[in-house]
Amino acid sequence: MDTYVSVNGIRLHCVTAGKGTLILFLHGFPEFWYEWKNQLTEFGKDHLVVAPDLRGYNLSDKPDDVENYRVDVLVEDVRQLADHYRNGKKFILVAHDWGGAVAWAFAIAHPEYLRKLVMINAPHPAIFAKLLTSDPAQQKASQYMLLFRSSQAESVLSANEYAILTEVVLGEGLKTGAFTAEDKAEYLKAWSQPGALTGGLNYYRASRIGPPAPPQIAAEIGPSTANFGSDPGQMTVRVPTLVIWGEKDTALTIRNLDGLGEYVPQLTIKRVPDASHWVVHEKPAEVNGYIREFIQ
Repeated sequence: MDTYVSVNGIRLHCVTAGKGTLILFLHGFPEFWYEWKNQLTEFGKDHLVVAPDLRGYNLSDKPDDVENYRVDVLVEDVRQLADHYRNGKKFILVAHDWGGAVAWAFAIAHPEYLRKLVMINAPHPAIFAKLLTSDPAQQKASQYMLLFRSSQAESVLSANEYAILTEVVLGEGLKTGAFTAEDKAEYLKAWSQPGALTGGLNYYRASRIGPPAPPQIAAEIGPSTANFGSDPGQMTVRVPTLVIWGEKDTALTIRNLDGLGEYVPQLTIKRVPDASHWVVHEKPAEVNGYIREFIQ
């Protein structure tokens, strides 16, 4: 079911299904609620499942000012959205990529809200900060963040009918059957919503996340920070957490799992060796199985 919920001064478009304990699904860049279509079907059988378009994306509101996309603002969006649906009860939070950056920050700030946390190819802010500062492999893998913060990002990513985004997100999946032509049409429609590409890119701009920027690039986009705007002193996640990780992720190295238990005492890790950053689409049955096992 499509619905709109007013939170934190904006309207979020949400797709919902089922009833029962709330599971909230947060998508990453450059996706939208549709990332979770397989999970909505599976977990809608026995839960109330809610997949919003995060602010700036698809059919949700897209405030102009970059400051409207800071992590603390996004966390408050999630808190108010959860309050709309959870009836005062603890809920389960599932997130990927940028949705994961928001979810880590939410879990650190509001552990009392959560029954369980499920993270899919989303790096813990403390570990990612360390790698962005000192690990050449992660610094190399994150170079795209400098482009995404630049004023050229929109024109580069939208050129030739969003050719780069199509190749990065859907390319391999279109060859293997993980994505259909219908899926591609839905993504192109979402990316083409007025202001949607800028809204997604503003997450990178607001946090200034990225590897060290060469002086000439820093002059345009500002210096990089190594964290998502989270407080480095507050990094412990006091919620039972499942991390699912596609090991062929080219944007986030496998080293993001090293030492994770120091920050997440109640941690379960499931590695998926033959999946990429887009494991949610490539291995929906496996992902659903791991989530189901963890939340029962």
